[in-house]
Amino acid sequence: MIKVGIVGGTGYTGVELLRLLAIHPDVQLTAITSRKEDGLPVADMFPSLRGRVALAFSAPDKVDLAGCDVVFFATPHGVAMAQAPALLAAGVKVIDLAADFRLKDQAVFEQWYKIPHTCPELLAEAVYGLPELNREAVAGARLIANPGCYPTTMQLGLFPLLKAGVIDAGSLIVDAKSGVSGAGRKAEIGTLFSESSDNFKAYGVSGHRHTPETVAQLQRFTEQKVRLVFTPHLVPMIRGMHSTIYARLTKDIDNAALQAMFEDQYKDAPFVDVMPFGSHPETRSTRGANVLRLALHRPEHDGAPGDMLVILVVQDNLVKGASGQAVQCMNLMFGLPESTGLQQIALLP
Repeated sequence: MIKVGIVGGTGYTGVELLRLLAIHPDVQLTAITSRKEDGLPVADMFPSLRGRVALAFSAPDKVDLAGCDVVFFATPHGVAMAQAPALLAAGVKVIDLAADFRLKDQAVFEQWYKIPHTCPELLAEAVYGLPELNREAVAGARLIANPGCYPTTMQLGLFPLLKAGVIDAGSLIVDAKSGVSGAGRKAEIGTLFSESSDNFKAYGVSGHRHTPETVAQLQRFTEQKVRLVFTPHLVPMIRGMHSTIYARLTKDIDNAALQAMFEDQYKDAPFVDVMPFGSHPETRSTRGANVLRLALHRPEHDGAPGDMLVILVVQDNLVKGASGQAVQCMNLMFGLPESTGLQQIALLP
């Protein structure tokens, strides 16, 4: 059994980890930390876990995380970098769901996150945890930087096209929407029910932290200079993410070939569903499941296929966009089948 510790188990990604790991056949939940909730049974805070998780929250100084095989950090930015060096030195694998190790460039990280990086020596080693694109590296890693939710949709939606060299990497546009849980489990005016319900708004238009992360990863797959216009929006739902990606084709290629390109790329990816050309994936089709669905569209001009390709991508921002993806990485790191413990079917209605 894999002995698992979770640092920061009281947020949405933390409880999502608990939900998934509580029924994972090869996991033993060993420690869940929270300084504020020290001693509180997990099931008292999250009644959905009654009968599934018997642990109580513990203050960080009361648990021996070095006795775990792997530790997940479901914490704000900056926490994992402070504790990762000691855990790694003790032979513990680390999976960080925050952004501490997503950006290889220390200066870029500090520019966007406004905090100093305290262990830049680990940036080069950290593996970006997007299994569909980095499967072998993830399997051999001891430190995983779990991708952001928006970047997951953008990278999986664009990778086959960049790999084939059939789009203009310098004119990428993404119009994306996320449910309110993406903002985290905290009290802020903008995410109060009476503020976010019956409302729709863009944010981070002049610059969002997920832009440099996405550009840096996409740049690995093309010699063209990647330029991305990314506009996120907050929508009045709890879970779900929908990214509409626009890419200009630079080669004469028909729709069947484009569809085959995606199907071939993801034929061995158990959590990427390439839907029939022209489909309209819905966020509710992924709710609670570790699956990303995508579909291709090609608007016509004057009765003929145009040069603009539209890729629709949906996922649950807390599962494939966060905790489910982290468990997917854990499976690979410990030599398990990638889909172990992640076969939940989406909830409907």
